[in-house]
Amino acid sequence: MVFQLRVPSLYTRGISSSLRNLSTASLLLNSNKTVTEPLAKSELESIVLKQYSHGKFYSILQNAVALPSVLLTACQNLSIAANSSGSSSTELTDRVSRRFSIEEMGREIREGRFDIRSCCVGFERESLVLPNLKLKVLIEAIRMVLEIVYDDRFATFCYGGRVGMGRHTAIRYLKNSVENPRWWFRVSFAREMFFSDRNVDKLCGFVEEKISDGLLVEMIKKLFEFGILRIELGGCDKGRGFPQECGLSSILINVYFDRLDKEIQDMRLKMKLKNPHGVKGEEVNVFYKPVNIYAVRYLDEILLITSGSKMMTMELKKRVVDVLEERLDLRVDRVNTSIHSAVSEKISFLGMYLQAVPPSVLRPPMSEKAVRAMKKYERQKEVRRVELRNARERNRKTLGLKIFRHVLKKLKQSNGFKCEYEIENEVRDIFRTWGDEVMQEFMGSLEERWKWHWLLTRGDFLSLRHIREKLPQDLIDAYDEFQEQVDKHLSPTQAKKELDDEERRAEEEEEQRYAERTVQDLTKLCMKVSAPEELVRKAVKLVGFTNNMGRPRPISHLLALEDSDIIKWYAGVGRKWLDFFCCCHNYKMVKIIVSYHMRFSCILTLAEKHRSTKREAIRHYTKDLKVSDHYGKEELHFPLEREVKMMGDKNLSDPRPVDGTLSLLLIRLASDEPLHSCAASFCERSDTIMYRVYLLQNRLQINPLDEEKWVRGMGAIHSALNRKCLPLCSAHISDVYLGNMTFQDVDGSSFIDLK
Repeated sequence: MVFQLRVPSLYTRGISSSLRNLSTASLLLNSNKTVTEPLAKSELESIVLKQYSHGKFYSILQNAVALPSVLLTACQNLSIAANSSGSSSTELTDRVSRRFSIEEMGREIREGRFDIRSCCVGFERESLVLPNLKLKVLIEAIRMVLEIVYDDRFATFCYGGRVGMGRHTAIRYLKNSVENPRWWFRVSFAREMFFSDRNVDKLCGFVEEKISDGLLVEMIKKLFEFGILRIELGGCDKGRGFPQECGLSSILINVYFDRLDKEIQDMRLKMKLKNPHGVKGEEVNVFYKPVNIYAVRYLDEILLITSGSKMMTMELKKRVVDVLEERLDLRVDRVNTSIHSAVSEKISFLGMYLQAVPPSVLRPPMSEKAVRAMKKYERQKEVRRVELRNARERNRKTLGLKIFRHVLKKLKQSNGFKCEYEIENEVRDIFRTWGDEVMQEFMGSLEERWKWHWLLTRGDFLSLRHIREKLPQDLIDAYDEFQEQVDKHLSPTQAKKELDDEERRAEEEEEQRYAERTVQDLTKLCMKVSAPEELVRKAVKLVGFTNNMGRPRPISHLLALEDSDIIKWYAGVGRKWLDFFCCCHNYKMVKIIVSYHMRFSCILTLAEKHRSTKREAIRHYTKDLKVSDHYGKEELHFPLEREVKMMGDKNLSDPRPVDGTLSLLLIRLASDEPLHSCAASFCERSDTIMYRVYLLQNRLQINPLDEEKWVRGMGAIHSALNRKCLPLCSAHISDVYLGNMTFQDVDGSSFIDLK
């Protein structure tokens, strides 16, 4: 029996390996053909999944990454990131072929001859190494393949470097899913904790557990060796679009921390089994609070929350730190990795502050002043409604009299009223509608019903017995039926009872809502997310939007820019801030900074540039900061005041932080340099202008690691790029100012050192 079970398995294994070899051979044969179309996501998934066998992926660098169609898809991704409008597949193929041959590149990768060192661009004694466009295509192709291999296998609380799993998605999970948090801690790593050779070897070992490909592992090691791929834990340069961040960093960090995620998942499952929500057959207490463990990890930022005791949280912290130090060989800052009370202390996570508060803090009840204002508004609405009703009745009366006069006049002039069109039904519908509306208004008025009930029931002599005996029975029955209908429809006692019941029902509902709010405040805690107000104001002051007194001021470094570029730079910073903090409870503070401080700082900068007053600048540009393009058409880049007021957390767009746009300034050079092609990835325009890069930290002579002078948590572009020059076309310089494009979308070999 055992023999019969093993033979088919061996047979199947041989067939599967043979099919895999055949598919590999077919892919290699097809790789020599000229590719003109990039792959769809489903096609790429099918290519990668064909390399799966017996729980592993085999030779994905040769059989997937090296395919010209996969490389062309990587070129398309880079082109879309740098060119928001995109391009057709034929244009993309032509653009790529003018730079390098993807067929030859795929052959070099497949044969292990791809020279990574020749594709590296070093700055300032190799303190910064950037990839050229060819190497960026290879990195993007590897990232796409690794995403298909690992994305479905990551934990649900793993955010960053994944499609639809960014910062705002993590914040949404914390706001909607975390209940009754009591204790939490955030894992902090030692400063300047770079991946060492031991960490790289561990990372490659984790990759080899799922992927059997020696060439891929060797290529990852070379990227670390040449400085293209650098992972600094605890830094502020991940997920922000900085040029020093490699495209592979995010997914490799997730692969490295996947062991920790699995350990946390096991701890959460054991805690859920140990503390069930209820026992069958027993009455469940309405105030029962199960002990839960919540975890959120965005790349190397790790936050763990518990609803249990502090001792349990300390045990959880010890296990997490042990996994990081013993299994992952990382140095944890135990001083800053401390446990905090979720109720009494705020914690910084993903550039925002978190705190556990009662539900009434997030959704406060109306104050007495607001209630009075609402009642006043309701009274004003009632007065306007009565005025409209009276005007409508007056117009109806006038129109009805006109109709009757017209009909009567026609009847007197002729034997009958003749018309080409039948209007009898229309007139009947109009009068029926009027009558229904009048009856509804009448039945809704208690005073009118009381008055008519009194008129129809006074002098009730027909109710006397000696009179009823002398009258016909039909008349008495008709009178009794009439009185029943009057009491049924016009009785003020019944109407007053209905109104009293409605008022009492409204009071009971209000008391029930108040009781529920009180119980929730006493038994439930929610997550409050706030923007770091002091850090935002410090950044505003550091850049120069405001003076020491907090009032708007001009920025003199922007005077060399064109008017439209000045407005675009302010608009890019403002929109980035509004989009990033849209999920915060104190979002109104960010709106005030953008709508007032930044708007008037831009107006003052334009006024100082043209040596005019603030009023003259407002008269010319208006408060909406309108500017005309080369064709005289007005453009609006800065968000309107009404648009800012309407913004909220309804649509979370998951944008990058404002750091890159805020700390970067590009000044146009007046030089006779020969024309260069645009530095954006796969941009063919040669009508470029040379711009010099000025960085905020170099301009202010501040070290970004100095938290007293620099803004804590704000990243910075590598200082090696300061005063470097790069050519950009008009479309891409506009995207850089507006924050739609970062230096990650720029070819590293395009930077020029001009003195």
